[in-house]
Amino acid sequence: MTDETKTYPTDALIDGAWIGADRTFAVTDPATGDEIAKVPDLGAAETTKAIDAAYKALPEWSAKTAKQRGQILKKWFDLVTAQTESLARLMTLEQGKPLTESRGEVAYGASFIEWFSEEGKRAYGRTIPTTVEGKRYVTIKQPIGVCAAITPWNFPIAMITRKVAPALAAGCTMVVKPSEETPLSALAIAELALEAGVPAGVFNVVTSTDAPSVGKVLCEDSRVRKLTFTGSTAVGKTLYRQCADTVKKLTLELGGNAPLVVFDDADLDKAVAGTLASKYRNAGQTCVCANRILVQSGIYDRFADALLEAIQSYGVGSGLEEGTVIGPLINKDAVKKVESLVADAVEQGASISSGGKGEGDGELFYRPAVMRDATTDMRITSEEIFGPVAALVRFEAESEAIDLANDTPFGLAAYVFSENLSRAWRVAEKLEAGMVGVNEGIFSNEAAPFGGIKESGLGREGASEGLDEYMETKFICLGGIA
Repeated sequence: MTDETKTYPTDALIDGAWIGADRTFAVTDPATGDEIAKVPDLGAAETTKAIDAAYKALPEWSAKTAKQRGQILKKWFDLVTAQTESLARLMTLEQGKPLTESRGEVAYGASFIEWFSEEGKRAYGRTIPTTVEGKRYVTIKQPIGVCAAITPWNFPIAMITRKVAPALAAGCTMVVKPSEETPLSALAIAELALEAGVPAGVFNVVTSTDAPSVGKVLCEDSRVRKLTFTGSTAVGKTLYRQCADTVKKLTLELGGNAPLVVFDDADLDKAVAGTLASKYRNAGQTCVCANRILVQSGIYDRFADALLEAIQSYGVGSGLEEGTVIGPLINKDAVKKVESLVADAVEQGASISSGGKGEGDGELFYRPAVMRDATTDMRITSEEIFGPVAALVRFEAESEAIDLANDTPFGLAAYVFSENLSRAWRVAEKLEAGMVGVNEGIFSNEAAPFGGIKESGLGREGASEGLDEYMETKFICLGGIA
């Protein structure tokens, strides 16, 4: 049964022990600015100790059968699910998203644990028809080894479980560096992993404000054979370079500039609902948010009016308050960026309806907005907004929409709204993105591969592809068979 009053650790986790430090940093509620807790501000030395622990724990953990590991993961899933309410409240306090969204994320994060508790038992090798008499060919899958994860603040539970669950299911051990904005969620699910029976050293959490130093150690230590990172493209490129000398395997889920294309033949209600879900959840702070909303001329005005009408009813406030749909942005820099992008667009001729700073709002709040007459030469259509502003770009023809959508170095997500099945399929195939939602604003789940192309990253998370990211394929040739 969920205990809404359950308290979670505020110390880092290394080798099964909770580690404090003289140097700490504060975790604050973005809605109020109030301090929630202080956590240890660790550095390179402690990161090395965490790698030591993971390396020491690797042989015993990898030697367990897939079924044994799966049973422990299933217990972890049950514990996380049972603590949905306490975890959701903790997440809302440190991250700011509405409580309903936090509950949804706990379920989403737990789904990866459940999925990989089963999928680990399906890490199949294969037999290959021989090319030479007297020989037999087989492949087996083996864990890659010690892994490291650097995770973001916008989904502080799901972005960890999506990485840790397949790693543990594969037989790997893990060192996690969570965002300094949201370390408490990471420590909470790590504690539940220990309660489920994950052995000491298998799952370590290093809290720190010194991301460059921690990241450098994770990248340069040769014992770490895999790095997985979710965050900006700029940081991802730095980590990519730093991993080169030890030739690590990488999964990089980087920035996006998702186009959402609405054709004249779209169902207006579906298109608006899908846009609301994609654009405004988590106050627009997701990597797959619709960043450029391309709307065909014939439906443009009706779509813009309907979208604006829908957001008028959105409650803005603390995520713990009843009726809140839009919580605070994560920090002052996030607010400044949104304001800068909007100001640039307005200066160049766009118009913004509603939105912005409201009277009596806290300093990190930004009310949802619809921007009309945006163009592709504005910063707001080329940079990730990461805020609740929908920038609408008008287009005429299908070919123009495809060209506009693909005119970006990024390729994470894209969306298409059309009731014409031929058009929807044709456009989805031509969009340069790792994931495409057709008449859907939310598509991510544990059973489907998540990831991008171009400068949006490498590799996939979730699904069977997510397990493969933590395994090596070994070919064995058996000779001398008469």
